[in-house]
Amino acid sequence: MLKLTASLLSALFFATMAISQDLPTDYLSADFHKDRREAVREKLPPNTAVVLFANAERNRANDVDYVYHQDPNFYYLTGYKEPNAVLVIFSEEQTDASGNTFDEIFYVQERDARAEQWTGKRLGVEGVKEQLGFNMVYNGSEFENFPLDFTSFDNVSFVDFQNDYRDKSGKADLFDLIKTFKIKANYPSDYNPTRNSLYKTIATANPENNNDVAETIERYMERYPELQEDDILNDFVEANNDEIRDEIKNKVLVIQRSTNLDSSILPKVMAELRQDKTPEEMKLLKKAIEISAVGQIEVMKAMHPNMSETEIQGVHEYVYKRYGAEYEGYPSIVGGGHNGCILHYIENNKIKVGDDLVLMDLGAEYHGYTADVTRTIPANGKFSPEQKAIYDIVYNAQEAGIAASVVGASFREPHNAALQVVTKGLMDLGIIKDAKEARTYFPHGTSHYLGLDVHDPGTYQTFKPNQVITVEPGIYIPENSDCDEKWWGIAVRIEDDILISENGPVNLSGMAPRKAEEIEKIMKQPSPLDSFKLPKLD
Repeated sequence: MLKLTASLLSALFFATMAISQDLPTDYLSADFHKDRREAVREKLPPNTAVVLFANAERNRANDVDYVYHQDPNFYYLTGYKEPNAVLVIFSEEQTDASGNTFDEIFYVQERDARAEQWTGKRLGVEGVKEQLGFNMVYNGSEFENFPLDFTSFDNVSFVDFQNDYRDKSGKADLFDLIKTFKIKANYPSDYNPTRNSLYKTIATANPENNNDVAETIERYMERYPELQEDDILNDFVEANNDEIRDEIKNKVLVIQRSTNLDSSILPKVMAELRQDKTPEEMKLLKKAIEISAVGQIEVMKAMHPNMSETEIQGVHEYVYKRYGAEYEGYPSIVGGGHNGCILHYIENNKIKVGDDLVLMDLGAEYHGYTADVTRTIPANGKFSPEQKAIYDIVYNAQEAGIAASVVGASFREPHNAALQVVTKGLMDLGIIKDAKEARTYFPHGTSHYLGLDVHDPGTYQTFKPNQVITVEPGIYIPENSDCDEKWWGIAVRIEDDILISENGPVNLSGMAPRKAEEIEKIMKQPSPLDSFKLPKLD
């Protein structure tokens, strides 16, 4: 029997992995990621180091992990899809002991033939240099001993840790990288990013807005009970004059000078960048949206009362896979009847949807970018009078919201416009008697940014060109609501993905029918799945 040495096994394995594969070619380019890192650098305060970690691997059960998904910020800046990595970006060029200059360092997962035989090829140092365009790349194990003094910077900005990572075997997993960073950066054991941000707010407050700052702190203390134990925050809220608050500010300034750690700069910078989409991003986002719209169309054709919520979900997701979408952007929501009243319903286990409305909120993720498209359709192909009455209110509300999605408008304008239509519609039907009651049946906002995250970061201020948002009004009337029971169990949400442009809003998901009459018409068309039969199982 032939015996292979470890070195020969490694050589053969890497040679096999290097064989050309038929892979997609429309990923974001290395130049895109490089440009985004430069954009971050331009927005940083002087003498700042940014430290960003790859996403954690998360366990599903026993020895099975969930399919790995990179942190969107990390992917945006690197294009790297593997775990156990850390990126360091500097606001200015640094010089090493040999006189070499650099403005970023990338520590990546090391090549390992045996591990790659189980989980696939890793890029390693050379792969990252060749494919992702980085110059200064090291294995993660070198992070610990690299002569990098974080205490020399005015700001060390990072996204604070959620403590949802495990200590795995080896010495360069995410656990070890974060542990090393905490040691290098003198990370306090009681560091709290929200408290740190509120301290900064206090430090920059002036007598004219002291009361507003105090109200802000109170809201955060209600949301995060652990902040209620902080003496400084309590003292600022309870202070009854500006002189006392000035003394508190001085205490805060002393505390701030004791650490250069910051967890607010980087999230703010990323929000400002990611809300504005580049042409390269729009190509991928548009494809994800169109895939999702096609999924809605095909389900409309295939829908019948004997379908289960799970089967409906499966048809959507099959369409995604046919187009090469790697994932769903979020857990698929398919709610028949009353289940549609649960805003983030993901069980999808109702056996038959019957004559109910079926609310379908799903989005394909294509090369990192996710769509978010919702349609609500009658399972039997025909809206009842009550269903159509509610549906038309939501449709008109969405039309108003889309029309308000224009350059220069505040982010709240689509919601205000949609809420006004919903309120009038519910009152006209006698479902509510007071305008304030509308929030009972329309309990969520109307818009959010869309991109690498389904709820993409952004400033949520005024609209600018090349931003993509959702417009998604809804009406949900659960069983036993305080209205005529003929409305009970009706849930309608219509959601589209809207590009903010100089020429007005563009509905990127508009190919999926929205009008009730158009939906009924397309539901009469035959489906390729009509002849797809499976054997019965016990």
